[in-house]
Amino acid sequence: MKNNDNNISRREFLKKLGGSSLAVATVATACSAKGSKAVAQNVQEPTGEMTYRQGPRGDKVSILGYGCMRWPTRKESDGSETIIQEEVNRLVDYAIEHGVNYFDTAPKYLRGKSEEATAIALQRHDRSEYYIATKMTNTRAPYARQEALDMYNESFKRLKVDYIDYYLLHTISGARNGLKGSEIFQKRFLDNGILEFLMGEREKGKIRNLGFSFHGDREVFDYLMEMHEKVHWDFVQIQMNYIDWNQAEGFGGRNTNASYLYAELDKREIPVVIMEPLRGGALANLNENSAKKLLERDPQSSIASWAFRFCGTYPRVLTALSGMTYMENLVDNLRTYSPLRPLTEEELAMLEEIAVDYVNFPLVPCTACQYCMPCPFGLDIPGIFAHYNKCVNEGNVKNDTQDPDYQKARRAFLVGYDKSVPKLAQADHCIGCGKCVQQCPQNIPIPRQMRRIDKYVEKLRSGIED
Repeated sequence: MKNNDNNISRREFLKKLGGSSLAVATVATACSAKGSKAVAQNVQEPTGEMTYRQGPRGDKVSILGYGCMRWPTRKESDGSETIIQEEVNRLVDYAIEHGVNYFDTAPKYLRGKSEEATAIALQRHDRSEYYIATKMTNTRAPYARQEALDMYNESFKRLKVDYIDYYLLHTISGARNGLKGSEIFQKRFLDNGILEFLMGEREKGKIRNLGFSFHGDREVFDYLMEMHEKVHWDFVQIQMNYIDWNQAEGFGGRNTNASYLYAELDKREIPVVIMEPLRGGALANLNENSAKKLLERDPQSSIASWAFRFCGTYPRVLTALSGMTYMENLVDNLRTYSPLRPLTEEELAMLEEIAVDYVNFPLVPCTACQYCMPCPFGLDIPGIFAHYNKCVNEGNVKNDTQDPDYQKARRAFLVGYDKSVPKLAQADHCIGCGKCVQQCPQNIPIPRQMRRIDKYVEKLRSGIED
């Protein structure tokens, strides 16, 4: 992949800059539906070989992992969403053909349908060609043992396997409801004997590798690291990207900088699986100034590719998960990792500058994981945050009514809001019940953010049209 083509024309550069925020979000209809090798027009196929990392028990794992939380769906007449299985099959086929062998799902993803859809696609390939990761999402108090066991056994049925390669204790989080994170962990996995059971399943070979996924504070993470000598965590999944590397604690202080998490895992030689390398797509949709810096440095690569190169630069990283809904997403990531070009010290410093700028923007740190959904009152929480953040990045959130671009930004925000979020699902319908807060791995005070956005929308709607 070339990165030193200085002969790109100004017109080509500006065209790419203008489309940078869409670099990994092209609509699926651009793709041909015939055969796994079919790729959208104007998308360059990968030509190199996939980069692999040495995993636990001798596994050879692709550094690009497939996150199965965002399979393509279609809206049905009753408002429900159905997974488009033929698209899932096509994506999985293409991924495996180009070296991807790690597929990560969970009982909670896509309202319980991700495991089934993933299994249907993978069963069309030899079991030796891929590794399956799934999770125990026993987040509902009082954390009954039987409920957890049922969830575990159901995953085997949905995935149609007799062993699971990578099994995780899901969404280990920090302090909530007056309890420390370590106290919640004890209730979820120790008091009911579930961790002991899972360690036994590992001994039997039904689980090949046992780990956990983490969103939380240092107290609970350090607690789990202290358990390592007894449990022997085979791998750990963390949120890591060039924003969260040193800036995660800047978003309210309830999450932990990835630099700390990575260092603690590296010290113990525990392989690292990365989630949210794009921070819910935000790092593929940077503001114009940040995007310009990256495109000036490497006009031939997408904005998203920088985030994936950042992850791969760290040698303890086993795989970086990406929820590749469309073929364009998959192909771009394959090009980035086939093979990986680690970042230089100068490039790492540039990304740190972008990260500092990022946290100074008034963005909501939502990664669109959907854990807050469904809202009992019908709000489209991720959709509201996505539209607000998009408008911030595009300069369409302005508080100064005297700003010469205020009316233009106002119209852009309101028109886009009504198009992207149905009226009955907008922020003004939030009653502040707080159920979503308990599920949010980013610890976002969602009702407070809804009030803030609704107040801003009311201000815009009350403005005078010119």
